[in-house]
Amino acid sequence: MRHTIVYLLAAYTFVATSIKAQEGVLILEGNYQGKNLYVQNPFASSGVGFCVTEVLVNGNITTDETNSSAFEIDFKPHKLNIGDKVEVKIKHKPDCKPKVLNPEVLKPKSTFEVVSMTLDKDGLLKFTTKSETGKLTFVIEQYRWNKWVKVGEVEGVGTPGTNNYEFKLQLHSGKNTVRVRQTDYTGQPRVSKPVEVISDIPEVTFGPMKAKTEILFMANDKPAETMYEIYDQYGNIVKKGYGSKIDVSNLPKGGYFLNYDNKMGEFVKK
Repeated sequence: MRHTIVYLLAAYTFVATSIKAQEGVLILEGNYQGKNLYVQNPFASSGVGFCVTEVLVNGNITTDETNSSAFEIDFKPHKLNIGDKVEVKIKHKPDCKPKVLNPEVLKPKSTFEVVSMTLDKDGLLKFTTKSETGKLTFVIEQYRWNKWVKVGEVEGVGTPGTNNYEFKLQLHSGKNTVRVRQTDYTGQPRVSKPVEVISDIPEVTFGPMKAKTEILFMANDKPAETMYEIYDQYGNIVKKGYGSKIDVSNLPKGGYFLNYDNKMGEFVKK
C-alpha cells in the first residue's frame, strides 16, 4: 500500500525555506546560515531499525550517523558559503515520520549592512549593501503624514558581497525622508538609517473643501499629481492612490480626512 505523508509546519509572512513531503522523502530547501540541522529519528513502525535511511545535501550523500534516535546534519563537509542554496533530502521508511527540530536555520535572516545610500532630487534612490545571507525583499519607505509609508519594493540579491540597488520614487514638496526595511521569519524588521533630500516640487493644494463628485489637486494654478489617502471619521481608509484628482462621488456624505503631498487636511462630501 502506498502512503502519502503530509507535514504541516508553521507558516511565516516571509518564507524563503520550503518544506515539502513526498512518499518516503522529506525535502527542505533554503539558504545556508552557518548552522546545522537536527533530526528526531523514531523507530520504524515494524520495530526494526530507525526511520531515516539516507540523507543527501545538494544531491550528495552525507556521512552523518543516522542510526540513532536523533542526529545532526553537518553542513561543514559540503563547503558551503553563507547564503548558498541548500536542498536537503531525508529519505525514510514509509511507515514512520522523522521530524526536523530546527528547520528555521535554513530560512534567510535579515543581516544586511548599508555601505552607502543616496537620494537625488529626481527621486532616484541608490543604495549599496553587504553581508546579506539569503534573498529577502527590501521595502522602500517614505516618511510622510507623520508615519512611514511603503512606496515600493526591491528584491534582495542575498549574497554576502557588495550588492547595488536602485529605486525611483515619487517625491513630495519640501524635505523627503526615505529608508529601506527588511523583515525576516522572526517578524522583527531591520531598517537602514534614513536619507533626505529637499525637492524642488511646488506645494500642492486641494479643493473644493465641500466636494460632491471629485477632489482636485493643484500647484501653481495647474493640475498636480500627488500620492493621497482618504480616511473616514472612524479611521478607516476608503481610498488611496496617485493622481491629480480623486473621484469621491461614491463616498457617503460626511466628513473625511485627506492625506496628500506632505500635508494632512479635511473635506466634506456633500
